[in-house]
Amino acid sequence: MEMIDVVRKLLGPIESVGESYEDERRLKNLEVTINVVDNLLFDIGQAVRAVDRVEHSMCVIGKRAKQFLSDVAAVE
Repeated sequence: MEMIDVVRKLLGPIESVGESYEDERRLKNLEVTINVVDNLLFDIGQAVRAVDRVEHSMCVIGKRAKQFLSDVAAVE
């Protein structure tokens, strides 16, 4: 089982199904999912701070984090 499968199982489904009680439960799952993603994006943003470091390994992490956030921001 991949890590994403474990995370999705922990968070629960978020796609609406058109049934009020179930969609209410899924909305709660969505709120938790948003909170998790927000925290992970913050962590990635913190990694961007290494983009200008002279240490190669740190710079690589900073550049990769910056590219990822740039790609996310470009999605409409």
